[in-house]
Amino acid sequence: MKDIERLSSGIIKLDEMLCGGIPKGFFVAVAGEPGTGKTVLGLHFSWQGIKEGDRVIYVTTEESRESVMKQASQFGMDLESAVSEGKAIIIDALMGHDRWTLTSLDPEQLVQKVIEAKKVLGYGRARLVVDSMSAFWLDRPAMARKYSYYMKKVLYKWDFTVLATTQYAITTASAFGFGLEHIADGIIRFRRAVRGGVLRRYVLIEKMRQTQHDLRMYEIAIVAGKGLVILRPTPERAEDLALPLPVTRKILEAKKKVESEIPGEEGV
Repeated sequence: MKDIERLSSGIIKLDEMLCGGIPKGFFVAVAGEPGTGKTVLGLHFSWQGIKEGDRVIYVTTEESRESVMKQASQFGMDLESAVSEGKAIIIDALMGHDRWTLTSLDPEQLVQKVIEAKKVLGYGRARLVVDSMSAFWLDRPAMARKYSYYMKKVLYKWDFTVLATTQYAITTASAFGFGLEHIADGIIRFRRAVRGGVLRRYVLIEKMRQTQHDLRMYEIAIVAGKGLVILRPTPERAEDLALPLPVTRKILEAKKKVESEIPGEEGV
């Protein structure tokens, strides 16, 4: 079997969890609630690509281009210089007013702009981060799957490996409808919880085709000057092993029924 070419995520421990990194050409969904680390992973992936000489395109829909570069600089990533030197392009769908601006949240315009940027950056292996895809179907969630499939199909032909973030609801910790995850080659899921009065963040690889990936959930931290740091696997909890309440109730009901039908077993 031919060896799979993999791209480093820019985070050594995450690459280990992925058997060496993300397979080239994959379309990966990075899912989770706000503030869990999705954008930071996108920055790591982009910065690693810049260091390796890949063509890097970063699409921001929820903060300005300047904000993205400033956040990257806090983690030791000089995206501003990379952009000015023509090593990367940041497409701004929020506040831009130049060539690399999306005038509407339209998937076709997004794909056209990304291809235009790739032509400017030149031939070769390319990385694309879209943060976030949820913005493109906010007012039409039923179209999420169709838009995602369209992007995946077109961009694969242009030698892109894609990380696309998708927002999960704060209240339910679940996705808004059916879309990105269903067509993605991989899913990296971020979570958060309050433990002992402290906000803690976690990452779990829920899916990665062609990869015997780590199945454990890890606690993470976002550290100034470093970025996303994977700390340790989370300990097993009693609730992780517990059956859902409806299942437990049915088991007990079935047990009582069996016991009532066995002579001499009443009240056991």
